[in-house]
Amino acid sequence: MNISLFLQQILNGLSIGSTYAMFALGYTLVYSILGIINLAHGAVFTLGAYFTYALMGGAFGFSGVLANASLPVQLPFPIALILASTIAGCIGVIIERIAFLPLRLKGSDPLLTVVSSLGVGLIIVNLIQYLVGAENYNFPANTYGNLPTAINFGTLENPIPIRTVQLIIFAISMIVVAILTYFINSTKYGKAMQAIAEDATTASLLGINSDKFIVLTFFISSFLAGMAGSLLASSVSIAGPYFGIAFGLRGLAVIVLGGLGSIPGAVLGGLVIGVIEALVPSEYSGYKDAVSFGILFIMLLVRPQGLLGRKFIQKV
Repeated sequence: MNISLFLQQILNGLSIGSTYAMFALGYTLVYSILGIINLAHGAVFTLGAYFTYALMGGAFGFSGVLANASLPVQLPFPIALILASTIAGCIGVIIERIAFLPLRLKGSDPLLTVVSSLGVGLIIVNLIQYLVGAENYNFPANTYGNLPTAINFGTLENPIPIRTVQLIIFAISMIVVAILTYFINSTKYGKAMQAIAEDATTASLLGINSDKFIVLTFFISSFLAGMAGSLLASSVSIAGPYFGIAFGLRGLAVIVLGGLGSIPGAVLGGLVIGVIEALVPSEYSGYKDAVSFGILFIMLLVRPQGLLGRKFIQKV
């Protein structure tokens, strides 16, 4: 691999890794507040992509209840992206009310909540397949306007072409991550969420409405999932209703690699896994998942708390 190709793959990896990071942040927020993993997160990721596609005027395929249907609107991509992500955020709140709240009120084992979220995720995926079929859907060629297809970061003799869409995705992802980091660390609501994550009981005694902030957490988490799904789909395609399942697994790998509950860890973990996948030779592209999870396994053996996670202290 020459230096030009190596740099190209690094930049490609940072682009895809930034969407992994955004997606994994949703996992991290819910885990920080409730100490559980929301396995419906991948389904919301998929919904975000479908919503954006539909809001841009995309028509559905030849199967499913909504075969050949389309919305009577054709919104520009930025507006469709924000609106679709907002709808995904609202669906995340509904999921919390249905799959999490009843079990939380009964004081059920956290494992039951994880199973409940998995069930909701599978229902959503099957509902998507029932409504619009299992076809792949491609975003319009002019999704990002009349920008050039690629930008050369090298020279004429040693070109390093990077797809413009990947640069845009990286920029949007990093801006969203920066805004979220500021929100968590520098606003009243963000500090309240941190207090609940640290000790929900004490936070309640101090007058913080834990239930309200749990709802807010699920909205933000699902908003991020919907946006990540839309951005990634605009680069590749919507690969059917199970589009978000594989990325859901990667998201889990990202938060474990970066450190459970760590927002900087989720960002770093996403970028690391994105670069690792990009550096896998094309003839072995089918083994990207094996490489990523193999490195994750080694990390767990060497540093179980992850790259930026804290050590767990067992109290007796």
